[in-house]
Amino acid sequence: MSRYTGPKWRVSRRLGVSLSGTGKELARRAYAPGDHGQGRRGKISEYGTQLKEKQKLRFTYGLTERQFHGLFNKAGKIRQGTHGTNFMILLERRLDSLVYRLGLATTRQQARQLVNHGHILVDNKRVDIPSYEVVPGQVISVREKSKNIVPIQIAVESVVSRPQFVEFDAEKLEGKLVRLPEREELDADINEALIVEYYNRLG
Repeated sequence: MSRYTGPKWRVSRRLGVSLSGTGKELARRAYAPGDHGQGRRGKISEYGTQLKEKQKLRFTYGLTERQFHGLFNKAGKIRQGTHGTNFMILLERRLDSLVYRLGLATTRQQARQLVNHGHILVDNKRVDIPSYEVVPGQVISVREKSKNIVPIQIAVESVVSRPQFVEFDAEKLEGKLVRLPEREELDADINEALIVEYYNRLG
């Protein structure tokens, strides 16, 4: 299944979550899209609830279904911790997610583009794979020739705060994952147990 390239505001309104991270989609029209978006809707089934939760998380990180399911299966092989929490931690360890968390991009989509275009280094080596799994302690930086790129400068200047599991040097435009995130530091609007139930149902 290919990556979704349609109107993200429409998906945000359907799922009830801001995929841009700005909240503008829901602030403007806080109801589902379509002719019946503001009307009455039937009660959602248990499967429908699980599917919606899975889609919320998948679209938030911008992964294809194959990538998403593959990472979910990988999380299931980790012995310590719960399946759902380990899954969310693996999502955060992706290079594009950490570029976003460090504040080098205003959205995860923009972060993915920066990585794809070769602007990001990991331990001073160019890495152009957004799904690259970062290990705590590895240094993520901007390539010297890319430090004056306007979107990066705007992103860094607009950062209000960063999660505690990363640290960042604004002058050097580099940072790192200092430790694995705790569950309470991740998206509180996601019920990962429903996602585990969804994939367990599929078998």
